[in-house]
Amino acid sequence: MGDMTNSDFYSKNQRNESSHGGEFGCTLEELRSLMELRGTEAVVKIKETYGDTEAICRRLKTSPVEGLPGTASDLEKRKQIFGQNFIPPKKPKTFLQLVWEALQDVTLIILEIAAIISLGLSFYHPPGESSEGCATAQAGAEDEGEAEAGWIEGAAILLSVICVVLVTAFNDWSKEKQFRGLQSRIEQEQKFTVVRAGQVVQIPVAEIVVGDIAQIKYGDLLPADGLFIQGNDLKIDESSLTGESDQVRKSVDKDPMLLSGTHVMEGSGRMVVTAVGVNSQTGIIFTLLGAGGEEEEKKDKKGVKKGDGLQLPAADGAAGSNAADSANASLVNGKMQDGTVDASQSKAKQQDGAAAMEMQPLKSAEGGDADDKKKANMHKKEKSVLQGKLTKLAVQIGKAGLVMSAITVIILVLYFTVDTFVVNKKPWLPECTPVYVQYFVKFFIIGVTVLVVAVPEGLPLAVTISLAYSVKKMMKDNNLVRHLDACETMGNATAICSDKTGTLTTNRMTVVQAYIGDVHYKEIPEPSSINAKTMELLVHAIAINSAYTTKILPPEKEGALPRQVGNKTECGLLGFVMDLKQDYESVRSQMPEEKLYKVYTFNSVRKSMSTVIKLPDESFRMYSKGASEIVLKKCCKILTGAGEPRVFRPRDRDEMVKKVIEPMACDGLRTICVGYRDFPSSPEPDWDNENDILNDLTCICVVGIEDPVRPEVPEAIRKCQRAGITVRMVTGDNINTARAIAIKCGIIHPGEDFLCLEGKEFNRRIRNEKGEIEQERIDKIWPKLRVLARSSPTDKHTLVKGIIDSTHTEQRQVVAVTGDGTNDGPALKKADVGFAMGIAGTDVAKEASDIILTDDNFSSIVKAVMWGRNVYDSISKFLQFQLTVNVVAVIVAFTGACITQDSPLKAVQMLWVNLIMDTFASLALATEPPTESLLLRKPYGRNKPLISRTMMKNILGHAVYQLTLIFTLLFVGEKMFQIDSGRNAPLHSPPSEHYTIIFNTFVMMQLFNEINARKIHGERNVFDGIFRNPIFCTIVLGTFAIQIVIVQFGGKPFSCAPLQLDQWMWCIFIGLGELVWGQVIATIPTSRLKFLKEAGRLTQKEEIPEEELNEDVEEIDHAERELRRGQILWFRGLNRIQTQIEVVNTFKSGASFQGALRRQSSVTSQSQDVANLSSPSRVSLSNALSSPTSLPPAAAGQG
Repeated sequence: MGDMTNSDFYSKNQRNESSHGGEFGCTLEELRSLMELRGTEAVVKIKETYGDTEAICRRLKTSPVEGLPGTASDLEKRKQIFGQNFIPPKKPKTFLQLVWEALQDVTLIILEIAAIISLGLSFYHPPGESSEGCATAQAGAEDEGEAEAGWIEGAAILLSVICVVLVTAFNDWSKEKQFRGLQSRIEQEQKFTVVRAGQVVQIPVAEIVVGDIAQIKYGDLLPADGLFIQGNDLKIDESSLTGESDQVRKSVDKDPMLLSGTHVMEGSGRMVVTAVGVNSQTGIIFTLLGAGGEEEEKKDKKGVKKGDGLQLPAADGAAGSNAADSANASLVNGKMQDGTVDASQSKAKQQDGAAAMEMQPLKSAEGGDADDKKKANMHKKEKSVLQGKLTKLAVQIGKAGLVMSAITVIILVLYFTVDTFVVNKKPWLPECTPVYVQYFVKFFIIGVTVLVVAVPEGLPLAVTISLAYSVKKMMKDNNLVRHLDACETMGNATAICSDKTGTLTTNRMTVVQAYIGDVHYKEIPEPSSINAKTMELLVHAIAINSAYTTKILPPEKEGALPRQVGNKTECGLLGFVMDLKQDYESVRSQMPEEKLYKVYTFNSVRKSMSTVIKLPDESFRMYSKGASEIVLKKCCKILTGAGEPRVFRPRDRDEMVKKVIEPMACDGLRTICVGYRDFPSSPEPDWDNENDILNDLTCICVVGIEDPVRPEVPEAIRKCQRAGITVRMVTGDNINTARAIAIKCGIIHPGEDFLCLEGKEFNRRIRNEKGEIEQERIDKIWPKLRVLARSSPTDKHTLVKGIIDSTHTEQRQVVAVTGDGTNDGPALKKADVGFAMGIAGTDVAKEASDIILTDDNFSSIVKAVMWGRNVYDSISKFLQFQLTVNVVAVIVAFTGACITQDSPLKAVQMLWVNLIMDTFASLALATEPPTESLLLRKPYGRNKPLISRTMMKNILGHAVYQLTLIFTLLFVGEKMFQIDSGRNAPLHSPPSEHYTIIFNTFVMMQLFNEINARKIHGERNVFDGIFRNPIFCTIVLGTFAIQIVIVQFGGKPFSCAPLQLDQWMWCIFIGLGELVWGQVIATIPTSRLKFLKEAGRLTQKEEIPEEELNEDVEEIDHAERELRRGQILWFRGLNRIQTQIEVVNTFKSGASFQGALRRQSSVTSQSQDVANLSSPSRVSLSNALSSPTSLPPAAAGQG
């Protein structure tokens, strides 16, 4: 089913419905057209066609109270007629497509061309035998057999290219598979509450069918379209579909239309589902997109053929994900955003292999169907720190490699021509041309080989592997990672702003103290000690004025605690009713939910909830509960011990706060006040005037609810503090409660210099006279702030933004935030890493987050920090190893070529070395498991360079060792081993033992240096924990085994001659020397080596987004795919010229500039800047398109 494209799926449904429509009172078409109406039109249409929503329920054979019967046959029939609540994902890329993408790599293309030329030339024999005297170097050694073997080198290069391509494609494929696994896991976890056969059940979103009665509440993301049947105070954020950010009030008689993909911001209620899957409003949009994709692809292909100098096919990963170069970006920034963004988005669609569905072009339609919405398409502010640093480093290395390889080729060609035509005064004979060309091709191949070795294409791979490995393991540690780079950013976190309830505490609320009838009970009072009238009021106030979805169920196992379902605070209160030996169920059955007259639901502004009921005598009674200091301000009476109300003056209130509420709060209890108010039957009060209604209450009681601190939290917080991470608590609770809990957790220690502020006070301190927030005022507060109490979601957002934007410390702060409520969305999005609660979190919070804590536990965050740091270290380890090899290989190839006209390491050997050090090493070093010791150091922060001084010392130190030995072997090796010299060998001469020894020694040194690379902080014991990483051991031994095969049986293709045992021993011995040398290097104190430069640091924050354009708007995968294709960066030079020509031509021809930009963006794959036109030597990065302004405001706010 999943393979069907959307359009087939759609037409299939159409056919079904025409045949079956008769079984239900309305057809799929009718319901679809009904759901397209809004507001009053819809109400009119329902009245005219059906009568009312009840009638629609009857036609759909469902009951508004009981729901569907839920029999399998009925559900199946509904699925057949109305479709399933499932949007078929886009087909994943086939393995062949991935292979084709891997082939787009420019270095590989150049190698392939070179190899083909070399192959062609080896089969071309010029007429006549006069070629003998063509070139000096060739005489002598060339006999018949060797001439035949000329094709081997070309073939071997092609073969190794195929190897590299297959490995790359396989990696991509497995990554995509993992990503899809993650997708489906996230989807399965999404459940929704429906009523079936009178029972409230939670079912996976995909199981919802037309006719289901779904219960909706604050924080839900609606999974299907439906009609509102009953509920209270429901407000919906429809910005994901309409782009309007105002909340829409829903009511049965004014606007009953509820649409999939929209968010419930307030209130609760029930709806009857009328359209699911591809027929829901979001599904229709998806279907349009699915159909639109193919046409775009065709357009794109044509565009590329016309405008491209390099002919990079459109499907190329890098050309797409980094599309839209910033040359346009800067020009576009003002007026022409859309052109470029669109082009890059049409691209994005083609590329997207992993996202289940692509939602780019419809910018406002960020909502997505619940199933599918989990596709991580958040627009993060900046590129993740690591990617920024890596891209920068890669560019630096790539440039160096390009220069080196160019020089190598030029020197070789010059040397050859001067030697042949000037020194030996040979004429250029026409029949000698192929021979000369063959020489030039050989030189070119050597140059490309130098480039291939210089370019660390293993880097992106290492990042991918390391991240994917971590993400998989983090699942076990209860972290469900939605965006890969979040995992690495966590390693740099310097601050965590955590919620209190449920994260630091267990979220099992129990009432432990109460103030009823003028008595402060320190434990639960005996039911007999409470006046009967008060008791009845209390039970009614709690049972009726709480969501009916909140219940206390009997424990699952003997001896366990009762299960709390729904809002935990309300569970605590219901538990209190049960502790008083009363029954809340009977009260609820007398007053079912349908009979509630009006409900003011809880929201972060009111901080209270009230319910109005009609009493038998037609008068009204309103029950209210909420934060004690807020509700008590609205009380003007209080019940005495006799159950009679007495006057409650402001000074009584102050006394109560001092004597009751503060002591409770100082014990770490949340205080909740319960009250009521009676209204006459006539005149009926104006229920919409909240301020008058929610006033003049009579206080029934104040309770203190305990939410114990999770036992493992204090230890976790201690670890964070030791690791240099500041933990701050941001909570909606009373300040005394918050402070008490903070002390229990160890967030604050008595006697330290810290601040605990309330939201009001915080706002007063950070705003100037005009009421605007000032960064320098925030900078005065946040370093000492540890607890922010009674905070609104905006306060949380302000604090997070203030800390992130602060330049107060030399390191820019990296902030992680936890949140569970809908209102935490903005803060979760703003933070560098947003953690949502898997159990208590609302859909909206999960949507905005980067990582979901499946056990809602703070200590899982510490695990995330550990994994994040581990990723960072793994990549540093890999870099340390890789760069040593790069430096050595490039210098050897370069100097060898200059002195002996031939690289001691042949192209095929280089490709093998490249394979070991890139693909295998990235596997071996990127999968090191994390250790607790990672938590003993301070976070690296944004400005720390990727390659520290210690690492630089190791890289250069080992490079010196390796170069010394290789050059010794190159120039005096034949004397040491008494063998023939391999230097100055003619063109097709057989492989020499001499050069084989050099190659073998080189590989042995790499193998042992790989063990050294396991430590990057200058530790001495490099074997520490080596057996905990089986992958590492396997790869080192495997590489060793393959190397033996290559040397002994590689022969001509690998340019290897078999070696004797003693020669092997020497190679291994020299390799072992690496370990000894590593100890020597570790002895040199880094502090002495001031001259060592660090590399790969990021300076200003603005510099980060390089190819930011739409890489992570799309999906997790792109961030690394862009890096993996990163090699295209090396060809910046080519692209730069291209860009300049394009821009100049466009100006000349005066063609539509927009069109040119649009084409440009799909053609070039570099991030150029207009500045480059004037100064090609400077790499300037542009932030233009990465700013969220390139999305329309709604999508930016939403996505």
